Amino acid sequence: MKKYLLILFIIPLITFAQNKFTLSGYVKEKGSLEQLIGVNVIVKGKSIGTSTNTYGFYSLTLPQNDSLTMIFSMVGFEQQEKLLCLTKNIDLTVELSNLSMEELHVSAKRQSDRVSDNVQMSTIDLPISQIKKIPTLLGEKDVLRVLQLMPGVQKGSEGQTGIYVRGGGPDQNLIILDDANVYNANHLFGFFSVFNGDALKSVELTKGGFPARYGGRLSSVIDLNMKEGNKEKFTGEGGIGLISSRLTLEGPIKKNKSSFLISARRTYLDILAKPFISAAQKGESSKGSGEYFFYDLNAKLNFDLNPKNKIYLSGYFGKDVFKVNDKGDNFEMRNGLNWGNATATLRWNHLFTNKLFSNLSMIFTDYNFNIYSREKSKFSTDQQVFNLNYKSAIRDYGLKYDFDFFPNPNHNAKIGIQGTFHLFDPSAIVIEEGTDVVNRIQKPIQALEAGIYGEDTWSIGARYKVNYGIRLSNYQVIGRTIWRPEPRIAMSYKIANDFSAKASYAQMNQYIHLLANTGLGLPTDLWVPSTKLVDPQNSEQVAVGLAKDLQKQGISITLEAYYKKMNNILNYKEGSSFVFFDDPAAAVSTPSWEQNVTAGTGTSYGTELLIQKKYGKFSGWIGYTLSKTKWQFDDLNFGKSFYPKYDRRHDISVVGIYDLNKRISISGTWVYGTGNALTIPIGTYKSSTHFGNGNVVTTINGKPSYQPILGEVLFNPYNNVQEFGEKNSFRAEPYHRLDLSIQLHKKKKSHERTWEFSLYNAYNRRNPFFYAISEQYNSKSMTRKVGLTRYSVFPIVPSFSYNFKF
Repeated sequence: MKKYLLILFIIPLITFAQNKFTLSGYVKEKGSLEQLIGVNVIVKGKSIGTSTNTYGFYSLTLPQNDSLTMIFSMVGFEQQEKLLCLTKNIDLTVELSNLSMEELHVSAKRQSDRVSDNVQMSTIDLPISQIKKIPTLLGEKDVLRVLQLMPGVQKGSEGQTGIYVRGGGPDQNLIILDDANVYNANHLFGFFSVFNGDALKSVELTKGGFPARYGGRLSSVIDLNMKEGNKEKFTGEGGIGLISSRLTLEGPIKKNKSSFLISARRTYLDILAKPFISAAQKGESSKGSGEYFFYDLNAKLNFDLNPKNKIYLSGYFGKDVFKVNDKGDNFEMRNGLNWGNATATLRWNHLFTNKLFSNLSMIFTDYNFNIYSREKSKFSTDQQVFNLNYKSAIRDYGLKYDFDFFPNPNHNAKIGIQGTFHLFDPSAIVIEEGTDVVNRIQKPIQALEAGIYGEDTWSIGARYKVNYGIRLSNYQVIGRTIWRPEPRIAMSYKIANDFSAKASYAQMNQYIHLLANTGLGLPTDLWVPSTKLVDPQNSEQVAVGLAKDLQKQGISITLEAYYKKMNNILNYKEGSSFVFFDDPAAAVSTPSWEQNVTAGTGTSYGTELLIQKKYGKFSGWIGYTLSKTKWQFDDLNFGKSFYPKYDRRHDISVVGIYDLNKRISISGTWVYGTGNALTIPIGTYKSSTHFGNGNVVTTINGKPSYQPILGEVLFNPYNNVQEFGEKNSFRAEPYHRLDLSIQLHKKKKSHERTWEFSLYNAYNRRNPFFYAISEQYNSKSMTRKVGLTRYSVFPIVPSFSYNFKF
């Protein structure tokens, strides 16, 4: 491994020569001094340049020049040109101004991002300003819900934010917020994500061709960065919606040197519902109540100690609380479910030289959930009839040290080391029933996951560019140590100035698993580690594609094809669940979760098309995915391969945003997807009780269609047993939906305000959430009809919100 990393640094140095000087510094947003990510820094008239890193830093080493013009540009900001005399090393910090809506419409044509210039493929970055204009459920602006609209990203169930990227499960997405892993990104049982758009600066999705600096997941990386806070003045923004309100405040601690950001959000359905619940129960002998709420809090501090050292401290804290209580004259019952995330990141930026930038991060992540049920009876002497408590958690302590090295314009090398100590509490359950106590606690599992990597982006002449690297991952758990190399390469070739061909290959390893009962992204989905009995997941992915920029129109077009092979993906065996046992009395003899799971393989391949316009009077995109995913487990579906629930042959998204003028914006999205693959009964068995004729068997009359009739038999109310056929052999109805929104903006002297009115599922499509067996009994003929009933959760849903900024 050391040999590979040494080569990565030797190659850039080969082309280094004397009589060269370095231009370096930071690019910031004028008015807030927020450091800008991905700003293009280019020598005017030449195809020589670089871009700013995650912390707004750039470095470019060039031959001596008495008159050199540099261009600093980023879509959404005013372009700047700087005339320099490069006869010595120069430290230059540049501030770019935000464009107004009118200026943005004019300049978007010449400032459009050029996807053909980027060596990295299968990546998508979304402007936060665009995310805020897209209509969503109940007006809650949601990053993950917008990512669902991108090709290669499959949606979970109706209305939910779960994402499945190129055939991978939800656990195969590495979700990072300021370097910290987020294990459960869901609020409200998956209908909203934990990310508040007001607190975010950037969002980037990588679906394949992963750079060597990322590891630990198979399918995607969702890298989110929080705002740093305004260093020049105190500002704020927020909103009031149907189910929640939010507020973000930011400003300087010491002007131009340090700043803070704090952003909070909370639902208030529980508060609004209480008067109605009390009124409905007036005069009843029992008093029941239920409440649900979630909250989240983002906070960040940053300090410029001196030109070479910066400190950042950021954190996220969020929780969901669900309670159902009932109280009568002789009993009392309390049930609940709560889960939450906490992350904290302390980062130190240090500039060793004008060519060597470093970042040291200390990271903490904590995720846990708890289910409880307590019942008391006044007829019991101890007043304690039943008590259940179930807990599970995962806690991480991480350290990472990364270096960016800029030896010359043709190379940008990165090297780093990362380590994470995992502490898993797979499950702890205590059941008390009378005097009987079942105490089943899984021992905590400690694991160490580490990696060292090196990568380089190398421009070879004017047409070729390659990002190559290797990552060596290490995993240690009691009884097992694993070392695995993960080579990565991505290449691009410029066919023309605005047209390029690309290819990539990546190997990935994943040492933790998510055991999911429902596939709905519920908190009962259980995170577990690889052990001496459970192998880690691994994958290989290859992709090829074309990228074209239509510069005059400000449009980019990408077409990609991919093939991915996955090994050792984990699933429950038939009949197993996250509680691990159905009979508390049998708990002592029940095997651990390792004996309740089975490993299998998966393949996914497909083609993705994206036509995107990020800025301008009219913006949006069209995405189309044609894909196929299959899984195979020896212990599931009789060993036969099957389609996972989220396999989707066709997936289409159309997104449009149109600014009529500076006061009115309208937007709409339309989505279509092949129905989910489901497992449904293919027959029922009825036990005959009066005539002694044994069992009567009901089977399907033909294959199920979208509204199938499964069969007709003599009616009998006893012992209805359903028989299931092959796993996920039934295909649900196609999913499609139209969302519409209008925003009314108004600028006042001291603040801006926006009213938003939206329709979710505007033409009231009854999309399937799940199917259930239904029966219709005919008393005259003494027969019954058995069929499938489709259940939907969201008809047309209107909403409005009030947003403000000062």
